[in-house]
Amino acid sequence: MDTFYTILVVIHIFSAILGMGPGFVLTTIPKTANTMKEVRHAYLIRHRLHIFVMIGGTLLLITGLLMGFINPGLFRAGWYVISLVLFILALAMGPLVLSPCSRPIKELLANYQGEDVPKEYDRLAKVLFRYEYVENFIFLIIILLMILKPF
Repeated sequence: MDTFYTILVVIHIFSAILGMGPGFVLTTIPKTANTMKEVRHAYLIRHRLHIFVMIGGTLLLITGLLMGFINPGLFRAGWYVISLVLFILALAMGPLVLSPCSRPIKELLANYQGEDVPKEYDRLAKVLFRYEYVENFIFLIIILLMILKPF
């Protein structure tokens, strides 16, 4: 069972790198866009990177829970429980907060004619990015809890 647990830890760490890493740059990609063509391309890149985030996030949750079932003492460790609650909160932000904020941006990108970036996009992106920064902060807290295991 020790070998299986070690394999889960390795998968968990690689999932964090491959899944969470790209998530930290999703807000940076469209910020340098100066034309609508560049903004559209930036959102295409964001979409492709988000696939890694979703796969990595799913693997993180599965491997983390499996490690907890193998080592039930984790469910009594504060750092583990808080990390799990924060992770589920961050996952819930996707469909409950981020998706509704990104929907008007997607509509704007699909329907807007012209190459200048409209002020409406800037306003919508600012709201979306603010929530993404909150989510990134939650992930940073989780990473710190996983490394330090303070309680």
